[in-house]
Amino acid sequence: MSENTALAYGGDLRALDAFLERRELSRELGALGKIELRAWMAELSQGRTARTLSRKLGSARALFRYLNRTGVLSENPAQSMKMPRLGRHLPLVVNPEVAARLVESPTETSNEAEALRDRAILELLYGSGLRVSELVGLDFEQLRIDVAQATVLGKGKKERIVPLGGPSIGALELYLARRDELAGSRGIDVRAVFVSCRGARLGVRRVQEMVQRYGALSAGRADLHPHALRHSCATHMLEGGADLRVIQDLLGHESVATTQRYTHVSLQHLSEVYDRAHPLGRLKAR
Repeated sequence: MSENTALAYGGDLRALDAFLERRELSRELGALGKIELRAWMAELSQGRTARTLSRKLGSARALFRYLNRTGVLSENPAQSMKMPRLGRHLPLVVNPEVAARLVESPTETSNEAEALRDRAILELLYGSGLRVSELVGLDFEQLRIDVAQATVLGKGKKERIVPLGGPSIGALELYLARRDELAGSRGIDVRAVFVSCRGARLGVRRVQEMVQRYGALSAGRADLHPHALRHSCATHMLEGGADLRVIQDLLGHESVATTQRYTHVSLQHLSEVYDRAHPLGRLKAR
């Protein structure tokens, strides 16, 4: 699993251990059964989404699968427990006009080198549909501006090649010409493409804050996040006629079922266009 998945599973299992200790229940794995797990789920259900509960129960299942496989335990008390029902969650998508305003908004900042960096970041998030972790992990050796592509490391340490559009290449060239100015007299990370004003590799949290800030300034959307640009990239490509399999390869989805959720967004958009444009749709709107 990825490092983030391992950290999440570890946190969930530590939370389960703390729950058992707090309730003065046995912390021996052999004594843990459905009753204790259901009590844990009941406590967690206060203020948490079904998706979060499903992930936490999945962490317990993974632990017991491992213990079964290694012969430590013969039963998996979590296996027969039903996972929480997940409702259909449509991803946050902005329209092309909002995406364009967002991408162009860094020109309004006072620090020119920083603005060029931010513009290049936004172009890659929206233009190539990169995950924020893939973007901040991008090294120079993975970037091939001459052939308009980059090799990124996705989930599960899987590599894939993503195309770079003309606007992304232009923004990258402008940024890279001024990149060293960000660090000033400080040392700079020679491998990382995107660096902070201290010269270190830019972090995920910093990019999240940046997208949120520019979203609020340019579009009045303080709820924007890097993944919304990835969702918007996929949705706009689908609406533009791109094949679902092509989008799957671009985004690095393991299963096309993950990519298919964008069809629901596009159908929703299609319904809205119909209601605005078709005479029968206008009658329905009344």
